[in-house]
Amino acid sequence: MNDLYQRITDRIVAALESGVPPWIAPWRDGTAIPSNLATGKPYRGINVLMLHLEALDKGHADSRWLTLRQANELGARVKRGEHGAPVVFFKWREVETEADTDEEQRRVVPMLRSYTVFNASQLEFLPERFELGHAPQWSPLREAETLIKESGAVLRHGGNRACYLLGEDLIQLPPPAWFHEAEGYYATALHELTHWTGHPSRLCRVLGRRHGIDAYAYEELVAEMGAAFLCAHCGIAARLEHASYIDAWLAALRHDHRLIFVAAGAAQKAADFVLGTAQHAPGPVAETLAA
Repeated sequence: MNDLYQRITDRIVAALESGVPPWIAPWRDGTAIPSNLATGKPYRGINVLMLHLEALDKGHADSRWLTLRQANELGARVKRGEHGAPVVFFKWREVETEADTDEEQRRVVPMLRSYTVFNASQLEFLPERFELGHAPQWSPLREAETLIKESGAVLRHGGNRACYLLGEDLIQLPPPAWFHEAEGYYATALHELTHWTGHPSRLCRVLGRRHGIDAYAYEELVAEMGAAFLCAHCGIAARLEHASYIDAWLAALRHDHRLIFVAAGAAQKAADFVLGTAQHAPGPVAETLAA
């Protein structure tokens, strides 16, 4: 199992060293969360990063994946010579531990397992109903606006800094007009919104040192990935907000091969929290954010 942690961490380290953050999606317009073609369910956490890297390496333009068994059940077939990509899941296992008494002590621990998936572009004879259709007629910016508005977060515009102020529990952003493009504004806002989820009244993500990484560097790693997940949900291309932390991330990842799994899990939890606050009902764009 430790080898699996190390192999995945090594691949993410290599991507960061080459200047390619693995949480930024490579397909189509760079905004889709990878999902299972057969079930429609999105992949989560560390698997999002792994499938992004696989798509970059192999040039896959489709964000849908499935196992060999699922492909066969659909009547499709993996093309000759194609190789799959690993994804992982945690299986909980009950183990015995030493106790001071004669009674057996048991605890449940997570066991990492992997399996192989193939991209939809690696298949032939895929039923017509699974062919990629036209892009949905909706507004990514309106979706991002709705998500921010319905989160309940307090935003204040002014100055030239973008940050989340924990003491005041508010997000500070430059005026929207100062951004070169609207997507840049919303990507930055979603990054700060991920920080906002860590407040003690929400997810209580404690800023503490973890295995050789500064507390703020770790929180920025969580925010980078959490924002990327939210951008993908909204249909906005994610971007690297804090490149200055890359060296710190690399040093920590080389030291702790489980760090990226923990950070990706925290990022997914943050994204889930934000998405859980929104009803996604159609409505007017908030004036304070559209100015």
